[in-house]
Amino acid sequence: MRIDVVSIFPSYFDGLALSLLGKARESGILDLHVHDLRDWTSDRHRTVDDTPYGGGAGMVMKPEPWGLALDELAASSSEPTIIFPSPAGEVFRQATARDLAQREHLIIGCGRYEGIDERVFEYAATLGEVRLVSLGDYVLNGGEVAAMAMIEAVGRLIPGVVGNPESLVEESHEDGLLEYPSYTKPSAWRDRAVPEILLSGNHGAIAAWRRDQQVERTRVRRPDLLGD
Repeated sequence: MRIDVVSIFPSYFDGLALSLLGKARESGILDLHVHDLRDWTSDRHRTVDDTPYGGGAGMVMKPEPWGLALDELAASSSEPTIIFPSPAGEVFRQATARDLAQREHLIIGCGRYEGIDERVFEYAATLGEVRLVSLGDYVLNGGEVAAMAMIEAVGRLIPGVVGNPESLVEESHEDGLLEYPSYTKPSAWRDRAVPEILLSGNHGAIAAWRRDQQVERTRVRRPDLLGD
């Protein structure tokens, strides 16, 4: 998979060189590129924003550099999926990550200030599928934090990124439930013991216990996931 990220703060993404995603980039499993939007400006000040039409506080990101950036990046594949992190978008869920992990090419545009000129989204739709995606019902200073989260959630689902693919199946939200509690050695720590069932060697009973724990955790912590 190829992922292109456009931001006015490209160094924000230096952390993607670490851990599993960093190894995936080095091995070629994940083709990730981070671009500075200012590289597509033409004035000596490398301007990417201007005052909003109609008045109001703040600045709006100009359409010209975004248009040039999208033209160049979208030309590298036939079916790019163009994502703009936005509090006005669909909520990013595990199902969203699974869907995006099947795509060939993702372009993620990180807005700043009061947002991006609306015409950019309209134009982007002529180049590929456009999705506005939100991490939740709150506002961040820009799209970089959301983009980082999305890249990690999507990237780890690409075959070969996570060493043990079975670990992906048992995680929170993969089957609509939260993950069961995990324990390791020592079996007793500060007067707290590991549940006896996990020491029994009875794999069927352990699986049933873990499923019960998933349901109970979800009921207590995220009852919204269980529906009516």
